[in-house]
Amino acid sequence: MAGPLANIRVLDLTRVLAGPWATQLLADLGAEVIKIEKPGEGDDTRGWGPPFLKNADGTRGDAAYFLSANRGKSSACIDIASSDGQRLIRDLAAKSDVVIENFKVGGLRKYSLDYDSLRAANLSLVYCSLTGFGQDGPYAQRAGYDFMIQGMAGIMSVTGQPDGSPGAEPMKVGVAFADIFTGLYATIAILAALYHRQATGEGQHVDMALLDSQVAVMANQALNFLVGGKAPTRLGNAHPNIVPYQTFQTRDGHIIMAVGTDRQFREYCAIVGIPEIADDPRFSTNRGRVENRQELIPVLLGPMKARTTAEWVAAFEAAAVPCGPINTLDQVFADPQVQARDLRIELRREDGTTTPGVANPIRFSATPVEYIRAPPRLGEGTDRVLSSVLGLTAAEISNLRGKEVIS
Repeated sequence: MAGPLANIRVLDLTRVLAGPWATQLLADLGAEVIKIEKPGEGDDTRGWGPPFLKNADGTRGDAAYFLSANRGKSSACIDIASSDGQRLIRDLAAKSDVVIENFKVGGLRKYSLDYDSLRAANLSLVYCSLTGFGQDGPYAQRAGYDFMIQGMAGIMSVTGQPDGSPGAEPMKVGVAFADIFTGLYATIAILAALYHRQATGEGQHVDMALLDSQVAVMANQALNFLVGGKAPTRLGNAHPNIVPYQTFQTRDGHIIMAVGTDRQFREYCAIVGIPEIADDPRFSTNRGRVENRQELIPVLLGPMKARTTAEWVAAFEAAAVPCGPINTLDQVFADPQVQARDLRIELRREDGTTTPGVANPIRFSATPVEYIRAPPRLGEGTDRVLSSVLGLTAAEISNLRGKEVIS
């Protein structure tokens, strides 16, 4: 069964992660995604390894990084710097529902591939721009990268061990947090713009910025500051608004405890063997536990070392007290729940190369996600796109290839 976006065509002028993440999600939902890449080079992330995929013929393939964000797409190699290449991309945009790009502000205007230029030929076009800082403001012309945005937008100020602890320093998240969230927000925005277009027939320009997205997902930490007037600080694995909600050392490792209610805290104390703590007026409510965190946590550290992580998990789960181990990725993909949900997938390219991947977490009852294409080889869809979408003949395609406009 076709996905919910089966009639939507997306022209993808993005590279690296935020934009490709959005277009991969749209492809998972059934959209036709045409990824425009530079002839002979392609998306930067094809070379961001190791590790690299091993092709069916034994040669080195694309980097794992590229595979993570580009399934479901056709790769068309078109030279955007040439006038013929620009014409091809404009023609594709005229036949597309969505264009998404992550060039610097104003960077596509010289090619007549900016929103105003493309809208003139396609009034219903949804055009999404992703940049570090947005289309306006004093930083608009700056380049934006995930790591620096994590620093500028606050997440690193609340991530890492507290000052005075061993190894204390601001810490970035272990994946490209700002890029991923910007890609997700961009997808939401594009879907909303398509819904608006369905009602009005009009497209629009969507302006997405890494900085904006990263500030937005500061969530309760941002509101802790806006309401309380005090900037939150690093708490390691502790939670600013819930206690105990952190990691504890066990006999053989660590465990995460997420004790979110007063009932759970009472159960927790009984299981740990210190039931009297739950009756202490300093700790009987979450508010008290947050206010008296420095007194409570040292009391809990010793008892938590008495059992192994697996023993604690079994005991707490039996009492419906939220907890869990800290898995490495090999343990993640060996987990029976992860396996039951089929979160590891494998897709096969036209040349027989198998590419692993991680499943889309969206589960539809009527229009399930379908993985139509593996992450594409560079330029594998050029001829198909130009012939099927633009109606070019084999001779015309050959002529363009001879002029090095395409590859």
